[in-house]
Amino acid sequence: MTLRTPYYLIDEQRLVHNLEVVDRVRATSGAKAVLALKCFSTWGVFDVMAQHLDGTTSSSLYEARLGREQFGKEVHAYSVAWSADEVAEVAGFADKVIFNSVRQLQMHKASAGAVPLGLRVNPGISYSHFDLADPARPHSRLGVTDDDELRAAAADLSGLMFHFNCENEDFEALNTAIGNISDRYADVLHEMDWISLGGGISFTEPDYPVDRFSTMLRDLADRFGVQIYLEPGEAVITGTAQLVTTVLDVVHNEVDIAIVDASVEAHMLDHLIYCTHPRVDAPSGGSHPVTIAGRTCLAGDVFGEFALEQPLRVGDEVRFADAAGYTMVKTTWFNGLRMPSIVVRRLDGDVEIVREFEYDDFKRSLS
Repeated sequence: MTLRTPYYLIDEQRLVHNLEVVDRVRATSGAKAVLALKCFSTWGVFDVMAQHLDGTTSSSLYEARLGREQFGKEVHAYSVAWSADEVAEVAGFADKVIFNSVRQLQMHKASAGAVPLGLRVNPGISYSHFDLADPARPHSRLGVTDDDELRAAAADLSGLMFHFNCENEDFEALNTAIGNISDRYADVLHEMDWISLGGGISFTEPDYPVDRFSTMLRDLADRFGVQIYLEPGEAVITGTAQLVTTVLDVVHNEVDIAIVDASVEAHMLDHLIYCTHPRVDAPSGGSHPVTIAGRTCLAGDVFGEFALEQPLRVGDEVRFADAAGYTMVKTTWFNGLRMPSIVVRRLDGDVEIVREFEYDDFKRSLS
């Protein structure tokens, strides 16, 4: 089998390594874990993930429908703003419908019928390295901030969602925040059947205090008599995928610039948005400096400056790390570049091309 670059390579063995940590948390804490589809929706590996997760959580009607059709377990349907027709449709297959505001709850609760309803709460505290991703940033639209408004709506609710973390690897900070939330909303939480702590908790990172994390979750569930939900995205898929590219040209403008057959803007957009750079998995690091850039016409389409073991030449392969979370879900057709194929290394080591994209896919994405 010939693999044509660029392609995303997902490694199921690495995926299972993360999922085994999720299993440990689920078993010792009693918490349930639902995959955050906004982070990762590549359903070609859902059969493996479904063995370790309780379902999916979504940010739109289409994500919720994908979770129902391809994952086949519990479906949590959230949106920052639902339309009436969307609520009516999603209520036909979702296990929970979660609203972002009390106004949305009041407008659409009748359309949801007998489906259990939830509400997102913004406690005004958060953990994020970036203002862009901070749900508690000034004037945030994400979740209810008025405690009295929340209490008045409690009778219509079965649960609350507190999504207030982003790449939070600091257990002590999380533990303090959960304590503050537990005390502040105690009266309302006692009325609920479930609490979602959202995603953004990096509990699969090496050396994370998983046992203490599980104990905290179990204590929270016991205190309020509720089912705890986690919504892992990157915690599940960090370190599981690469963007594999080929060097097409090397130009020199004071420094060597290797141009690969992929793009930061089109294929790893988060790095451009957050002004970060991906790590290079291969070639290995060394003493030879090189800038690696994409091949769109955007001047800033640059993967970063790297020091590699050898100078890059035309035809060399370059593999960028962590090409799963918030990556494949954001891939675009900018400049008409062919989207990277999706390739999976299965648990038995076999490599399978699960999706290739061609001109007709580009054409059909437009008018």
